[in-house]
Amino acid sequence: MRLSNSRDRIVEHATELRGIGGTAQAEPAHGWTFLTNHAHVMVALALDPDMRVRDLADAVGITERAAQRIVGELVDAGYLRREKHGRRNRYHLDASRPLRHPLEGHHTIGRLLDVLAEDPGHVVTGPGARTRSAG
Repeated sequence: MRLSNSRDRIVEHATELRGIGGTAQAEPAHGWTFLTNHAHVMVALALDPDMRVRDLADAVGITERAAQRIVGELVDAGYLRREKHGRRNRYHLDASRPLRHPLEGHHTIGRLLDVLAEDPGHVVTGPGARTRSAG
């Protein structure tokens, strides 16, 4: 089965940024990033809600087991909803949920995902919704 162009782009871009295959690394030498793996998972699923856990793990740079754990935590906390489509899952984001830290709690996950979306024409507008922006 061929991966979608969107999924290919996400995994390819993440792989390139991590420096796999001899390309320059965008990740700092200290090994930390400004966003958690939970945020990276949310960004990847906002870009491709049909992404398999294996591809999600590759895009984020974590193991499949860690990706499964993070998805489970996000589902349990109400940030994601899993919908079965045959043998596959489709993930719906609840963009209205607040960020979890008190410093950012007045912002929603949707607002963060809108800023971080790779394609500026896509906007997270509500629970599970991604629509083309008018403009």
